[in-house]
Amino acid sequence: MRSDVSPQNVADFRRFSRFFTRRIGVLDERLLGSVLTLTEGRILFEVASRGSVTATDLLGVVSIDRGYLSRILKSFVERGLIVRTPSLRDARLMQLKLTKKGQVVFEGLDAASQREVTDLLRSLSTKDQSEVIEAMQLIERRLSTVARSLMPEMVSLRPLQPGDIGWVVHRHGVLYAREYGWDGTFEALVAKIAAQFVEHFDPEREAAWIAELDGRIVGSAFVVSQSRRVAKLRLVYVEPEARGRGVGHQLVEEALRFASSRDYHRMTLWTNDVLVAARRLYERFGFVLTLSEATHNFGKDLVSETWEKELMAQ
Repeated sequence: MRSDVSPQNVADFRRFSRFFTRRIGVLDERLLGSVLTLTEGRILFEVASRGSVTATDLLGVVSIDRGYLSRILKSFVERGLIVRTPSLRDARLMQLKLTKKGQVVFEGLDAASQREVTDLLRSLSTKDQSEVIEAMQLIERRLSTVARSLMPEMVSLRPLQPGDIGWVVHRHGVLYAREYGWDGTFEALVAKIAAQFVEHFDPEREAAWIAELDGRIVGSAFVVSQSRRVAKLRLVYVEPEARGRGVGHQLVEEALRFASSRDYHRMTLWTNDVLVAARRLYERFGFVLTLSEATHNFGKDLVSETWEKELMAQ
């Protein structure tokens, strides 16, 4: 529900924002007299509080540019505050953990913050403290609801987890039956492709990604090895609710990046002429139609297509 907002309410809100940010030191060049900026301090806090985290995890909780986060993390490594180690769930991901030095820095910041807030509240009576905290909680509740309705939903990619394969097969079967009238033989094909991926998975040469939109699965993409020099893009799909948000673009871009980094010279894919949006996406990435053949598959007369793209080694 939207309501009218008076100029005085806007002015009062802005005045309070200026007062509060000044009072808690947000505008200070360094956080709590340390060598860290406010953003660096927040990132260090997230790493410390979670024990072990990936850069992708951090992007989900800290709303900053990916490049800016990468520079901060690189700086942390150079200063000996964090260490990167390969993820146990996916060797392509790096887990971030505090070093002993990083833990000392964090504990110093945490203690300084505790002292600052304690000193601030100590100047108030017990009754006044309760009123201030209740007002803060009210502001948080009200603005959190507004923020969720106004903020764009965040799309993120992650590696496969248990249960994802079944979900990908299920959603392919449901969506292609609903949108194109394809029969159960298509779902059977997807199940076969997915099963072969799991059974013969080569982590050095193959990969898969699940796209999530604020925690909901909205797409997938798989890269499998067709030969030493040729990678195949498979099982790319995007949920209807997520289309137009760049999900497909992110999935294909990540697949191409991975294939190039593994010294593949070419990527190929198979699709059908009725998948117009997908074909346009592949064209934008430079894929070229190399084979077209009339077929009868999945209960429909279709035109089967093969698309290919030459890759640049990274």
